[in-house]
This record gives sequence, structure tokens and C-alpha cells, in this order.
Amino acid sequence: MKKEYPFYIKSSVILLGLVILVFILSVLRDILVPLAFSVLIAILLNPLEVRLERKLPKIVAIIISMLIALLVLAGIAYFLSSQISHFFDNIDAMKQKFTELLSNGQSWLEKTFGIATQKQTEMINEAANNSKAVIGQTLSGAIGVLSVVFLIPVYTFLIMLYKTLILNFLYEVFSTENQHKVGEILTETKSAIQSYIVGLLIETGIVAVMNSCALLILGVPNAILIGVIGAILNLLPYIGGIIAIALPVLMATVTFDGFTTQLLIIGAYALIQFIDNNLLVPKIVSSKVQINALISIVIVLLGAALWGIPGMFLSIPFVAVLKIIFDRVEGLKPWGKLLGDNIPTEHLGQLKRLTRRRKTAVSKTTG
Repeated sequence: MKKEYPFYIKSSVILLGLVILVFILSVLRDILVPLAFSVLIAILLNPLEVRLERKLPKIVAIIISMLIALLVLAGIAYFLSSQISHFFDNIDAMKQKFTELLSNGQSWLEKTFGIATQKQTEMINEAANNSKAVIGQTLSGAIGVLSVVFLIPVYTFLIMLYKTLILNFLYEVFSTENQHKVGEILTETKSAIQSYIVGLLIETGIVAVMNSCALLILGVPNAILIGVIGAILNLLPYIGGIIAIALPVLMATVTFDGFTTQLLIIGAYALIQFIDNNLLVPKIVSSKVQINALISIVIVLLGAALWGIPGMFLSIPFVAVLKIIFDRVEGLKPWGKLLGDNIPTEHLGQLKRLTRRRKTAVSKTTG
């Protein structure tokens, strides 16, 4: 007879397991972050590598796939660097305008709220130091640089090379009766991640063009650079869109007098966000796994707390994989429903009450 443990014992064991897991993920951050990105890149490049492998040896196909991806990244980096060089053309004028606005803002705060200018300066310096700490944590030490230039390409190459070995291990580690479910999970995970990443790249390109066009029409300096940065920030669900609006508003504030341009920027970006959320995401980001807004925001914040900026980008694909697994395991299906975006019209309590009322009515009628 199978023994059932009380809820408080099971919940305590689960909580202890989660604490240990989070601790391990935090300690092994410098190893796991590049490995996680490498897995996503390997899955993304897999269709190209499979197509090339039909005519070329496996190692050659992998190398060519990675070189194509590297050339695309180099082209994007060159474009952004050329735009950044234009950003510094008017840096002196922007510094002067920013200093003037900062002085006016400090005077207003001192008159309105009684906060001394010196205290405001201390608060700004403290915030700047905290930001430096976050950036320093994200790009920590020599391993952080090494992971970009060495570990990620090596991991990606080896994952693609040993793909069959890894898949066979995942099949063999589970019992025979569960191998069908394992195959479904692996197939759907690969398809979901590929469609999710490709869809995000297309969506990001379209949003970058719309952002840049709107800012160019409004005459905002460095419109293309700010538009592209805003599109990249838009990859972070809900949070990135707010930061993306702040950048052009800040640029317009230090460049133009008055607030007309800022209001037009907010209106244009609100329209772009509406188009993105209601047209681009449903049509283009055709992921097989849809995560609801509440879980998306919470998991992005948890990813940031655990792994910094890389954790924010990795959190959504990670939860998408979890949802695929939860939906396939009988005891975890309620968790899969919790992560999804299908909102039921009635909760189970209401359904049970309605069922009881119907049974009561039927029994009275028959009685």
C-alpha cells in the first residue's frame, strides 16, 4: 500500500529542494549562464545544421552554421557601433542641457519638499553606485568576458556535436513506458524554443523599424540607435517596454525645450506597443507555449535577482520548457495550467456548487 505523507511534510521537502536548487544556480552562475545561452543557440541553429549536414560532414556543417550566426552578430554589432559614434557628436551640448535641467529639478525639490541639494546629490551618487554594482555583477570578472568570447561558442559547438548522445541519454534515463512522453516533451520543447526565438527576432526587427521611424519623424537625435535599443529592451516582457519609453523621453528632455516632443514620443510608443501586443506577438511570436502576464513579470524579476540581466532574458524560455513538462506529467498539470494564459470562466468551487444544485434539483423532481 502506497503511503501518503501529510501536506506540511511534502511542502517542507519541496521548499527545501527549491532553496538548494536556487543556491546551486546562484553559486554556479558563471558556468550555467553561458551554458544556458549555448543550449538556446544550438536549438536555434539546429535546422540550418541539419540541412547542411545532408551535403556536408557533421563537423563542417556545425562550423558553417556557427560562422553564419557569427557574421549576423558582427553585422549587428557594426551597425550599433556606427550609431553609437554619432551619439557622441553632440555630447557636450547634451551635458550642458542635462546639468541645467538637473539644477532646476534640485531647486524645485528643495523648495517643494525641503530636501537639501547636498542630500539629493548623495542620493544620486548612492543610486549610481548601486547601478555600477548590478552591472559589475552581470559582467563579473574575467569569466564573464571569457564566457562571451570562448565558452559560449565552445559549448554551442559541443552541444551540437553531441546532440544525438544527449538525446539518447534522456531517452534511456527514463523507463520504457515513459519514453513516448519524453519524446513528446523533447520535440515540443525544440519546436517551442525555435518558434519563440525566431519570432522574437522578427518582432524585434519590426519594432526597431517602427521606433526609429517615429523618432526620426519627431526629430529626436540618435533616433535609430535609441529605436534599436528600445526594441532590444522590448524583449523583456512588460518591464522592457517601460524602460524603452524612458530613453527617448530623456533624450528629448535634454535636447528640446518644453514637453510637446515628450508627449508625442509617449503617444507614438504607446501606439507601437499596442500594435506589438495585439498584432505582432499573436501573429509572429507563434510559440506553442503561452505564459500569462503575472507569471511573466514575476519570473523576469526572479531571473534578474538570480542571474542579473542574463537571467531576465533566459527566464521566459526556461518557464516555457517547464510548462511543456508540467503539461505532460499527470501530477504537475495544475502547475502547467497556472503558468498558461487560458483563463477559465468559472473556478472549480463554482462548478462543484452548480453540480450539487443540479443533483439536488433532479433528486427532488424524481422524488
